[in-house]
Amino acid sequence: MSRKPSVAELAQRLRAEHGVSRELALSLAGWEIKVASNSDRLIQELESYFAPFVTQAKDPHLTINALEAPALDLGLDYTIKEPDPGKRKIKEEYAHLPDGRVVRKRLTGLVFAFGSDHHLVAGPCLDNHNQVVNFINNRLIQLELNRGCLLAHAAGVKLGQAGMALAGFSGAGKSTLALHLMSLGATFISNDRLLVRRQGGRPQMTGVPKLPRINPGTALNNPQLQGVMSPEEQERFAELDAEQIWDLEHKYDVDIVQCFGPGRFELQSSLDALTILNWQRDASEMVMKEVDLSQRPDLLGAFKKDWGLFFLCGQEGPDRSNEAYLRELKGVRVFELSGGVDFLGAAQRLRKELGWPK
Repeated sequence: MSRKPSVAELAQRLRAEHGVSRELALSLAGWEIKVASNSDRLIQELESYFAPFVTQAKDPHLTINALEAPALDLGLDYTIKEPDPGKRKIKEEYAHLPDGRVVRKRLTGLVFAFGSDHHLVAGPCLDNHNQVVNFINNRLIQLELNRGCLLAHAAGVKLGQAGMALAGFSGAGKSTLALHLMSLGATFISNDRLLVRRQGGRPQMTGVPKLPRINPGTALNNPQLQGVMSPEEQERFAELDAEQIWDLEHKYDVDIVQCFGPGRFELQSSLDALTILNWQRDASEMVMKEVDLSQRPDLLGAFKKDWGLFFLCGQEGPDRSNEAYLRELKGVRVFELSGGVDFLGAAQRLRKELGWPK
């Protein structure tokens, strides 16, 4: 049986083979992260995507190498990652190395190596720069998990000085509701992942700089978002009925700065409220009520998020029990939205409930 290389050895070999010519410095929730690449164009695209968080080069907490290359064969024996419940397509495979892990995307051929203070993505990055963005954000999440945060499947906004997380099972529309709150003056914190922990006795949340992805219906029903589509697309999608719009798989990235102006995207806030979207696509009236999360484990399941392949933990790992999440959320007001879907009505009710603006 051949000896497995280490992540450190792989990273050093690939950097030597492909070289590094450009760097990008990011300041993300107090972490200084450097991205180094052999592709000027990739750095330019990442600089545009992470524009609100680009900074001057400093001594980084972490360096990520993003190497443009043909799809690579690293000679590793991979294990297939079984699809998530309800899914059939196999997307990833992985190999454990002595000091970390390699994950390979089967469709794109990108490989990701991380561990032993080495973090690298290599392969056709330019054709799949969204996966490079995800890897950068995953390394930020790893830093936060290492200091004791819990991972949540939620969006986040800040209304005045009150921070609110928005959770819901897949397709509930948490990003759409977050953007309606943005139209009422909120500040964006995160789109799909939050890190939660108590600091100074109060719950705090940290977001990741991932732009929200919306469907045409969200853009059509929010005047500040219509610029993400061309006039021709607006006209074409406006002819569809609500059910057809909802089921579309067409997605657009929302550039927060372009749509809402500078200073509207932050990554940290207190966590004062949690809203869980448990509504249905019907004509019934929306209902909002405050609930005790300790009595509603069904709702807590919408907020909890398991670690995936891109995160390494110790032998025991963190406590991810319901009790651990409830401890971190102590003092957070929790609202359940049920009945029919009503994004604008929900945004207005939540703004009033949180007493914003004062």
